[in-house]
Amino acid sequence: MPKIDRDGVGIYYEVHGDGPPLLLTHGYSSTSAMWREQVDALAKDHKLVLWDMRGHGQSDYPDDPKAYSEALTVGDMAAILDAVGSKRAVIGGLSLGGYMSLAFTRAYPQRVRALLIIDTGPGFKKDDAREAWNARALATADRLEREGLDVLKAATRERASASHRNASGLALAARGMLTQRDAKVIELLPDITVPSLIVVGADDTPFLAASDYMAAKIPGAQKVVIPAAGHAVNIDQPKAFVDAVVPFLKNLPQ
Repeated sequence: MPKIDRDGVGIYYEVHGDGPPLLLTHGYSSTSAMWREQVDALAKDHKLVLWDMRGHGQSDYPDDPKAYSEALTVGDMAAILDAVGSKRAVIGGLSLGGYMSLAFTRAYPQRVRALLIIDTGPGFKKDDAREAWNARALATADRLEREGLDVLKAATRERASASHRNASGLALAARGMLTQRDAKVIELLPDITVPSLIVVGADDTPFLAASDYMAAKIPGAQKVVIPAAGHAVNIDQPKAFVDAVVPFLKNLPQ
C-alpha cells in the first residue's frame, strides 16, 4: 500500500499497468475505488495512477484545517507523479477531482499531456455564485460533523459506497478544498493548449451547463454526453464511459 509523505501527511496511491501515465482523481467524499470498473480497460495501455485525496479513503486525515487546500491538493498530485517517475501525464478527474485537475493545469502546465474532465464545474466568475457554492460546502461540513459518515448513505452512488475512516477529514476537506476562493481556474480555460475531453452524464443536471461552458471556452475541446447517467457517470454507465475515453486516449499526439 504505497504512500507518499507530504510534510507528515500520508497520501495513498496505487499504480496499475504500464505505458503513458494517466492520473485520475476521485470526487469529493469518494475514493480511488470509484474507478475500479475502469482499471482493466484504462491500465491496458497506460500507467494508471489512482489516489485518495487528504481526508479521504486510505490517505491521512490531519486535524489541522490548514492541511486542506487547493494548493496542497495540487501539490499532492505533483508529488505522486514524481513518486511514480512521471514528468508528464494525462490528468483527469470527476467533480472536485476534475476541478483539481484544472487547478493542476494552472500550476503545472508543462506536466499535463491532456485533460479528462468528468462531471465537473470550473468554478465561478461571479462572487455571489461562488458564495452560494461555498455555503453549500460549509453546510455539508456541518452535517458531517453532526451526523458522521451516515450523511453519505443518501448521497450519489460513488459516495454512498465509499469507505472512509471517519467524517472529520471529509468535513475539513469540505471547508478547505471544496470551497473556492477566486476565479483563477475558470479564467484559465481559454489558455488551455492540451487536448481536452469533457464527459458528463445526461442526467447530471447541475453540471450540464458547466460542461457546455468548458467545451466552448477550452480551445479544441471535445465533449461527450452519456445517456442514462448521473453525476457518477463512470459508475452509472461504465461501458459507455470507457467507450468515450479510450478512443480519446488512443488518438493523443505522442
